[in-house]
Amino acid sequence: MHYAQITGWGKCVPPTILTNKDLTTFMDTTDEWITSRTGIKERRICHCNFSDMALVAAKQALAAANLKPTDIDLILLGALTNDSYCPNTASLVQDALGATNAASIDINSACTGFLYGLHIGTNLIRAGAHKKVLVIGGEFISHYMDWSRREVAVLFGDACGAVVLEATEEAVGLIASKIGCDAEANHAIEITNLGSAFSKTSEDFLYNGWNFEGQEVFKRAVKAMSQAAGDVLAEAGITIDQVNLVVPHQANKRILDALAKRIGIPEDKVFVNVHKYGNTSAGTIPVALTESLEENRIKPGDYVLTASFGAGLTWGAGLIRWGERTTPLTQSDAKLPPCNKTALEILAPSIQRYTQYRARTEQA
Repeated sequence: MHYAQITGWGKCVPPTILTNKDLTTFMDTTDEWITSRTGIKERRICHCNFSDMALVAAKQALAAANLKPTDIDLILLGALTNDSYCPNTASLVQDALGATNAASIDINSACTGFLYGLHIGTNLIRAGAHKKVLVIGGEFISHYMDWSRREVAVLFGDACGAVVLEATEEAVGLIASKIGCDAEANHAIEITNLGSAFSKTSEDFLYNGWNFEGQEVFKRAVKAMSQAAGDVLAEAGITIDQVNLVVPHQANKRILDALAKRIGIPEDKVFVNVHKYGNTSAGTIPVALTESLEENRIKPGDYVLTASFGAGLTWGAGLIRWGERTTPLTQSDAKLPPCNKTALEILAPSIQRYTQYRARTEQA
């Protein structure tokens, strides 16, 4: 029986930091208000294209696995903030990477994009359809942010991560997973004016709106992730006490704490980096997984539990049995183009547009 071992991993977090203090310079908020509600202290702001971040993360993952781009036969890219929808962004990454033998597929399930990709890639390898799969998850969410909406703007940041899956006969990798969708609540997270359902003739078409029902998301997210986590543990015949580390979607510290309590695992077994990056949507799990390895939080043979939820409301969970190797085989020197601007300087035109637009609409 084929399994799909994780043999490479990498991340790309933009160098430019937007702190809570920075946010107070243009919106009515405080560091205490943001931290107490979300656990977030800062987030990263991308100064280039999303595909640039995906390319850096992919090169790092390939180097960690000591593979050439031409070794990859499938690229799965989880994101909703793509460079373009036609052509798909996975094909842009394939071209820039030189992965000429890879089929290339975009997956838009919002924050669950990486976990969905991991589930799909693993099962394609186990079915014998592919042998070496690159799974990428990330987001350039600041590009679509309404910076006049405090309840949303403080939550998100930009980042990307990637892993390489390779066929193996060892019972390692994603050994159990479950994905699903709570579609009756699809309204709870929505970016408006993005897609063919919105009129291009409307003056509002140039401005992305946000619908984010925090309490509804919190309630459904904790329930769905905990149930899915319980299901994959039961499928694998593993108890929560045997889990060495939980690497969940980093949306909000309150959600992480509630998830840990509900599944019955100590907080010190839950990897948390939301304070550094905010919610990077499909980027949170691969970035957290990479940092877990960098910080020696994952040992050979460990059971790693992951869970996520996103717009749709999509949800999922997976149980990973880690292989013998926890360090990269080689290193990549790939990095983003240089940036000489601060986060506020990068965002200034967008902040001005949205604050002016908000003022006009409220006066109308």
